[in-house]
Amino acid sequence: MHDSEAARQDAGAALAKVPAITLGFWILKILATTLGETGGDAVTMSWLGETTPQASAAAWHPGYLIGTAIFAVVFIGFVAAQIRADRFNPWLYWATIIASTTVGTTLADFADRSLGIGYAGGSALLLALLLGSLWLWKRTLGTVAVDSVSSPRAEWFYWITILFSQTLGTALGDWTADSAGLGLGYGGAALVFCSLLALVAGAYFWTNISRTALFWAAFILTRPLGAVVGDFLDKPIDHGGLALSRFGASAVLIAAIAAGIFFLPQRPARAAH
Repeated sequence: MHDSEAARQDAGAALAKVPAITLGFWILKILATTLGETGGDAVTMSWLGETTPQASAAAWHPGYLIGTAIFAVVFIGFVAAQIRADRFNPWLYWATIIASTTVGTTLADFADRSLGIGYAGGSALLLALLLGSLWLWKRTLGTVAVDSVSSPRAEWFYWITILFSQTLGTALGDWTADSAGLGLGYGGAALVFCSLLALVAGAYFWTNISRTALFWAAFILTRPLGAVVGDFLDKPIDHGGLALSRFGASAVLIAAIAAGIFFLPQRPARAAH
């Protein structure tokens, strides 16, 4: 009896670093993905000048590569801290999520614009990387369920998969909204991704589809939604945006996320997502 109770406590302690999937989780996820878009653009486009006439006319766009390198270092640092942590810390977890979505923004822009493979090519490449990550995770550990993340190796798979999903989401959002892609505009693209998320939610409540599959579908789809909302906030008015300050919008989103972490229930997961 004591051995089984100890085993359950050990399993609970491992899962304590993974947040429960609640409405508050999804609110924070969308805010974080929106911040990833405005924050990534603030560094590469505003600070490193990728939207200046000189940069726009150039064949090579080093700002996206430099921005990706900066945020990749930050992301790796937060992942290492998350793995070393012995229990769930919502501030650390969401900081890592923000780091993943920010580096995802700059990495997708680098693939689309600096490497010149375009939105469709970038989305296809990133989808292949995401599916490959999930396949390798499943083959290596036997499951990709989030509640199974209880070892350093599983955590590395978890965060690498999240990084690919965040990067894919950026590319999908740009491809759907931009005139160089499907050209639906920010409002049209947001409607598409909201509708897809509604279908996932319906499948969760009214079907027996794998909860793990539905979780990853929703996790992936919230990223392009955040991307198009972020672009709507900071892109020029003649491009369909509101032309808000990227740094100002990012500051407001940081404050909103901090308030959400403080006021919304933050508890560790105990059951399969």
